[in-house]
Amino acid sequence: MSSFLEKAVEILWGLPLIITILFVGLFFTIGSRFFQFKYFGHIMKKTLGKLLKGSSGEGDEGLLSPFQAVSTAIGGSVGVGNIGGVATAVAVGGPGAVFWMWITSLIGMLIKNVEVTLAVHYRSKDEEGNPYGGPTYYMEKGLGEEKGFKGWAPLALIFGAGIFSTFFITLQNYTVSEAVGGTFNINMILVSFVYLALTYLMIIGGIPGLGKIAGYLVPFMCLFYVLSGIFIILKNAGQIVPAFELIFRSAFSGTAAVGGFTGAAAAQVLRVGIARSVYSNEAGWGTSPMIHSTAKTDHPIKQGLWGSFEVFVDTMVVCTITALVIVITGTWSSGLAGATLTLTAFETGIGFFGRVIVTIGVFLFGLTTAGGWYSYYEILLRHLFKENVEAKNKVLKVYKVVYSLPGFLLVVYAVLNGMPGQDVWNFADMTSAIPTFINVVVILILSPRYFQLLKDYKARYLGIGQVDLSFQPFYEDRKKIGTKQ
Repeated sequence: MSSFLEKAVEILWGLPLIITILFVGLFFTIGSRFFQFKYFGHIMKKTLGKLLKGSSGEGDEGLLSPFQAVSTAIGGSVGVGNIGGVATAVAVGGPGAVFWMWITSLIGMLIKNVEVTLAVHYRSKDEEGNPYGGPTYYMEKGLGEEKGFKGWAPLALIFGAGIFSTFFITLQNYTVSEAVGGTFNINMILVSFVYLALTYLMIIGGIPGLGKIAGYLVPFMCLFYVLSGIFIILKNAGQIVPAFELIFRSAFSGTAAVGGFTGAAAAQVLRVGIARSVYSNEAGWGTSPMIHSTAKTDHPIKQGLWGSFEVFVDTMVVCTITALVIVITGTWSSGLAGATLTLTAFETGIGFFGRVIVTIGVFLFGLTTAGGWYSYYEILLRHLFKENVEAKNKVLKVYKVVYSLPGFLLVVYAVLNGMPGQDVWNFADMTSAIPTFINVVVILILSPRYFQLLKDYKARYLGIGQVDLSFQPFYEDRKKIGTKQ
C-alpha cells in the first residue's frame, strides 16, 4: 500500500502540476508588476495594521468581518500542515524542501490574492441575503455566464469532489491524536474521541460562530507557538547560518543519506517542497477563498490582501519557525516524520516542556483547522443545492452531524491496523492535487477580470491611474446595470 500511495503522489504531484503552479504564480506576479513585493508594506498596513488597531469590516454585506474571515481561513490553513506537514517535507525531501516551500509561498501570496479577489467578486447571496462564493462560483459565473463555457459544471463537480475527498481522508484528528497520545501516553482512540466531541461543540454555531471562535484562538495560538520556536532558534544561534546554508545547498543538489534519513534527489526535494507548501498555506487549492467570500468588504482586492497576508503568516512565519527548529536541533535526520518529528525537535530544544508546547499547538491548530474546513464543505453544499432550499437545509443538518466522524474512524483504523503516518500524508497529497490543478487553470483563464479589479483598486486606493466611477467591483452589481466592462 505504501509504495502504491507514494507512486500515486509522485504522478499527481509530478512535473505538469508543478510547472502549472509555478507558471500561474509567475504569470500573476509579472502581470501585476510584482504586486506582493512592491506593495508588501501596503498589504501589511491594510491587514496587520488594521488587526493591531482593532478595525472592523468595510461594507455592509457579509457574515464575517475581514479579520474573522482571515482568522477562520488561517485557522483552516495554519494547522497540522505547519507542524506535521513541514516535518514530513523535511523528513522526506530533506532541508532543501524548505527552500521550495518558501519560493512557492512567495508566488502563492499573489495566487491566494487572486483566488480570494475572484471569490468575493463573483459571490452570490442565498435566500437569507448572506453572501457565499469560491471556485465553483467563479467557474459558474466567470466561465459559464461571462465566457459561455458550458463545461463549467463538470469542472466544478470534479473540483468539489476533490475537495470533498478530504472529508473522508482528513489529517486533523489523526495528527492531534498522534501528538497528544504520544506526549501524555494516552490511547490515540481516546484522544480522537475527545477531539471529536470538541469539534461538534465548536461547529454548533455554524460559520458565524466559527468566525468568532477563530478570532479569539488563532492570534493566541500563532503567537504562543512562534515565540516558543524563536526561543529555541535563538538559544542555538550558532547553528542558524549553517542551517540556512544546508537548506539552500540541499534545494538544488538533493540530500545524501545521513542518520535515519534515507536521502533525497533534487527532483524529490522540489516536488515535496511545493506539495507541502500548497497543503500548508492552501494557495491555489481553492479552499480558503470560500470563507473569505463571506467577509464584509467594499472591494474584492481589499479581501485579497488578507489572502496574501494569510500565506505570509502561514509559510514564511509559522512554517519557517517549525523548519528551522527541526534543522537546527539536528532531528531532521533522525528517521522520524510528521508531528512526532516536530515534537522531538522542540523537546530537544527546550526539554519536555517544549514537547508540551507543540502538543498544545497541535491541539489548537487541529481544532481551528477542522472549523475552517467545516466552512468550506458547507459553502460547497450551499452552491450545489442553491435552488432547492428545502433539500439544502436537510443536507446541511445531516452534514453537521456526520462531519467529524470520518476523522475519528480514520484514527481507529490506523491504530488497529498499524497504518504508517506517512501513508496518511500521502492520502492528503492525493486529495489536494486535482482541485489545485483545476483551480489554478481557472484563475489563469479569468486573469483579465482580476487585472481589471487590481487596476481599479490601485486607482481608488493607491492613487495610481484614473478612477473610473462607472466600474463595478462586484459581478452582481455589474449584472444589475447590464455593464459590459
